This record gives sequence, C-alpha cells and structure tokens, in this order.
Amino acid sequence: MTPRLELRHIRKSFAGKVVVDDVSLSVAPGQVTCLLGPSGCGKSTTLRIIAGIEYPDKGEIYADGQLICGDTVHIPPEQRSIGLMFQDFALFPHLSVAGNIAFGMTGEKAAKAARVTELLQRVGLDGFANKYPHELSGGEQQRVALARALAPKPMIMLMDEPFSGLDDRLRDGIRDEMLAVLKEEGTAVVLVTHEPHEAMRMADEIALMRAGRIVQQGNPYNIYNAPVDKEAAGFFSDINVIRGQSIGALTQTPFGQFLTPGHADGAAVEIIIRPQHLRIDFDRQGRGPNPTPEEGVPARAIVERARFMGRESLVEFRMDFDGSHLKATVPAVFLPKPGTPLWLTMRRDRCFVFPAKD
Repeated sequence: MTPRLELRHIRKSFAGKVVVDDVSLSVAPGQVTCLLGPSGCGKSTTLRIIAGIEYPDKGEIYADGQLICGDTVHIPPEQRSIGLMFQDFALFPHLSVAGNIAFGMTGEKAAKAARVTELLQRVGLDGFANKYPHELSGGEQQRVALARALAPKPMIMLMDEPFSGLDDRLRDGIRDEMLAVLKEEGTAVVLVTHEPHEAMRMADEIALMRAGRIVQQGNPYNIYNAPVDKEAAGFFSDINVIRGQSIGALTQTPFGQFLTPGHADGAAVEIIIRPQHLRIDFDRQGRGPNPTPEEGVPARAIVERARFMGRESLVEFRMDFDGSHLKATVPAVFLPKPGTPLWLTMRRDRCFVFPAKD
C-alpha cells in the first residue's frame, strides 16, 4: 500500500543550528502517528515542514506517492490537501459554527451546506450550526475546529498538541471521539505531543524524537517494552537505575548477578527497571525458599518514604547492599512507616541493560 504521507531524510537548520536531522517517516491512510519528545526536539518544526509553512534544507515529502516537496518541487500549503489543528482553535468569532466550518470550502452552496450538516452530526454538534464560538465550551470549540479542518476532506491531518487546552475530565472523551472520526475518514494523522501517556493512548505508531532526530519508532507496546536506551525508557515512566561493572558478562547487583552479555570486560553498565516491576515482601522467604533465576535474589531494603498516589502507592527504599535508592509501586494502599525493613525482588526479564554514560 502506498503511504498516505512519506518523509524522506528531512533536514532543517535555523541560524546554523540543526533542528530537524535526517527525519524519515511513513503514515498510512487512517493511521495515527505521534511525534513524541521534549520541548525543542524538532516535533513542531517537522509538522510545519509537512504543512509547507517551512521549507526543508534537504529531503523529500510525498503525499499518496506524489512529490509535494523536494529540491525542485514545493507545492504551496493550500494545495497539499492537509488539515491543521493547533492548541489555539483559532475560530472566527464573527462567524457562526456553520460559517467557521464552511470557511475555505469551495464548490456550490448546497454542497457546502450538506457537508457542514454531515460534519456537525459526525462530531456530535447537530443543532449547533447557528451558535457562535463565544457560546461554546472548550470541548465544543475543539469539535468545531476539527469539523472545519475536515471540511475540505484532507488526505492528511496535522495536530500540534490540540488537546492541551482542555481539562482532564474532557480530554480523554473528546480525544477518542475525534480519532474515531479521523479514522473513519481514512485520514493520515500526525500528532505532536510531549505527553507519553497521550501518545500511548492515541497512536498506532510513535516516533520518539530527541535533538532533531527520531531515535526510536514503532507501536506503543514495543516502544515501551523495548526502549532503545535509558533516556527512552525514562521518557515513558519513572525508572530505577542500578549501576555496576560487567565482569565475564556478569554484573553484581543487590539482587545477585545479572547476565550482561555484549559488554566488554570491565565495562560500566546500567540496569534499568521500572518501579512497578519490583516486588515487595515482608521477609526473605516471601518468594519461597528457592527463587527461580528469573526472580533474582531477594534484597533487604529500608523504607525511606511512602506516598499514596491515587491509583497506587509509591515506596522509596535505601538498599542495604550499597546504600543506593530504589522506588517501587504497589497498585493499592500500602504505606509502611519510614525505617521499616522489607525485601525486594526484581524479575530479570523486566530489566534493560545499557552501557553507562559518563
């Protein structure tokens, strides 16, 4: 299948500073791809390049196999069949809802009116045609902005943190409704966000960006469970970092020796485990007298602090082994007092091993 949108080796600099560096991306019809990363990593600039607002220094962009941007081609933004949605809904205050949606549409008046009616029904605003933006809630304005972006039937929809202005109670429902409409239309969606939970919830594919480059790309499950490095793991959740030295492909930790193949003898390594993958027991025998190799060796730790976080409890520990600090989460109310000795176990198959960085 020909991608609805394809970027090939896009590069962009401002005042000699590279902000988008060799970015390649492919998005199929009906697919949602999230550009995810911290502020300043090049996400929004990539979006503006796709839209045609910025011109890349190098690289090519294709829409349905047609070159729309390259060394000798630059299709204007209004001819790219691309819809845009930003944090600011940018509705025209002097136009009604119907007027806002119809703005920019071409064709006969009757056909435009029919398209407006159809879109109002699809975004759940049937009967709102004659209202004005100041009469709408934030969520309703968001839906009008989506309907306006969809009105010309774009092949591609670009969304730059469009849900950040909504409160948490509205965000999830409106986000899911909008994506359902976009998928039904067969629109390829590129969504920019710095929120990993939003990307995990919305995306079919995530492109994790850092310093202008895509450092990892794949579906949310694989991105989360097979991070390319420590920074990628830490972007999606809290992490514990256990530092050690690989000797004979083994590294000594509070939980016994861990296999660390592929690292030179004497190399410094970092073993990463997420707090939810540490198990807490009240005594050394909590896992039974003969724990399996996958479970590791129980390690004694002292509670330093415990907090209830709503859906889970976060317990912070100081390890007897070396005085290091680890965090564990429990999906319940569990608030042991500071100074309480407990035993921790971590499964080796839930760990990631990376070379230590200076």
